[in-house]
Amino acid sequence: MNLDEYFERICFKGPVHRADLDTLNRVHMNHVLSIPFENLSIHCGEWITMDLDVIYDKIVRKGRGGWCFENNLLFSWVLKQMGYTFTMLGSRVFDIFSNQFSSKKNHLINKVDIDGVSYIVDVSYGVYGQIWRPLELTLGKEQQQEPGVFRFVQEEGMWVLEKRGRKPIFQNESASDLLHSSEIQKLYGFTLTPCSPNLFLETSNTLQTSSESVLKNKSICSLQTPKGFRALIGWNYREVTFSYEEGTDLVDKRNIPDDEIEKVLKDKFNISLENRFIPVNNQGHFTL
Repeated sequence: MNLDEYFERICFKGPVHRADLDTLNRVHMNHVLSIPFENLSIHCGEWITMDLDVIYDKIVRKGRGGWCFENNLLFSWVLKQMGYTFTMLGSRVFDIFSNQFSSKKNHLINKVDIDGVSYIVDVSYGVYGQIWRPLELTLGKEQQQEPGVFRFVQEEGMWVLEKRGRKPIFQNESASDLLHSSEIQKLYGFTLTPCSPNLFLETSNTLQTSSESVLKNKSICSLQTPKGFRALIGWNYREVTFSYEEGTDLVDKRNIPDDEIEKVLKDKFNISLENRFIPVNNQGHFTL
């Protein structure tokens, strides 16, 4: 495991001699623009592990992406190597369809402290809720980024991350139940109690095997782009351009035939899979 090799993977060219906010902003953004959020291993017959060496080899050397347990665990190693003071946290993702937070901590994030100020670092929420740079951990402060406006509120004894997006404009069709609206949406809630990777082992196993897991029922690959993000959910491909017009995002969507799936993964996400991939998009809710 080599930090320079990781920097090459995310196309980051230093300097890296200072563990300051500016450097963290740039490394964080390069990561989300280079490494997809994806759960394709589940649908390739591969087991997703919490072993950092395996994760490093998969993401850095093999050019794959990963879900939050992989990407954010890898990024915690990056933070440590770069000399940042950080704390690993567990969060509970909010389900907009059941209108409640998950019962267990099912999303790994990191908190970084710089010059007396805390920031939430999350390089692997993916799709519409992905932050491009760390967010200052301050209640009620609206923080504008390319995907929208983020803020932290308190609810149910937790810090809760919310996002206000923009109205979607559909290039080819008039509506989609997969795309977020311009309303304020809760993403996840968390406390500041430190966590270790072992806390997520059971949840990681469950998300890969349970028939009720959305990640088991849907193959997902998404990548932030300089102008928005792209995502492949099963056979459904979406490309979103942020701020296409004032207050709106442009959405281009289409279905991908089976014989073009591998080409789309390579051309749009720079992913080549070693094992046979079976796209899945079973019933269940997932919001872009």
